[in-house]
Amino acid sequence: MTSTRAALAALLTCSTSLALMGAAPAPYPPSSKGERWPQGTVRTVGKLVAKLPGHQAESCSGAIIDSPSGSVVATAAHCISSPERPVKPVAMYFQPAYRGKDADKSGRRGGTGDAPKAVIAHGWKVESWKTAPGWDTHKDLESVLPNDWAFLRMEKRNGRTIQQVYGANKLKTEPVPGGTTATLGYPASSPYDGETLNYCAGKAHRYRGGEIPAANVGALSLTPCRLTQGVSGGPWLRGFDKKRGAGTLVAVTSVGSENELLGRPYPKSARGLLKEFGAKHER
Repeated sequence: MTSTRAALAALLTCSTSLALMGAAPAPYPPSSKGERWPQGTVRTVGKLVAKLPGHQAESCSGAIIDSPSGSVVATAAHCISSPERPVKPVAMYFQPAYRGKDADKSGRRGGTGDAPKAVIAHGWKVESWKTAPGWDTHKDLESVLPNDWAFLRMEKRNGRTIQQVYGANKLKTEPVPGGTTATLGYPASSPYDGETLNYCAGKAHRYRGGEIPAANVGALSLTPCRLTQGVSGGPWLRGFDKKRGAGTLVAVTSVGSENELLGRPYPKSARGLLKEFGAKHER
């Protein structure tokens, strides 16, 4: 996850009696600046780990989205490679509903810190990926940042797709106006440790020309939001259904600062790419 402004060149939430009287139900999820997700985990949201050359690893977040094959996860393009780290992963793994064994209730300082190893050992393997057509790691970051989105194609397990096992979120492409939104992910930098699902929720603002550098015009913003590196690629959801553990995905986390997070909506062209990339598995 990267900074929104100065560091653009750096990669980086009623009682029964009241209800009977006609009061509106409390919104879900409740507003948040970076607290732990109320239900602990979400079936369709998970931790993504890229295994890099030299025994290195990087962590991001992602979400399963509805596709013809049932095998697609949405994330940010810079979670795969970027102008700052053009080397592509040796392998990538995704674990839906990940939760560290020793993570405390606050989602901060309490996990083992072994999340990358655990996801690599037990996560679903990424078979292939597709970054936005305009994402070019040979160009400067600001020129490609509007294309910071990607799709991952997941393996099957025991003949079943990841969507069959966990469910999926619906994808909504641009135009995406501002509105009540929740963004989820696995922050791994202090004060978090990458072991728990945390979120920010509130009324998102959509940046227009003149409000922010051109690279982030059209992005959604949540502030205050104190999530840290590791939430990149995490979903921005609306209409979340607690029972299904899914909603409508309107963006993925791209960049951020100490008190703000930006989400990159998918353009209309992404729907055609999803249909092609997420085509049904050959028998």
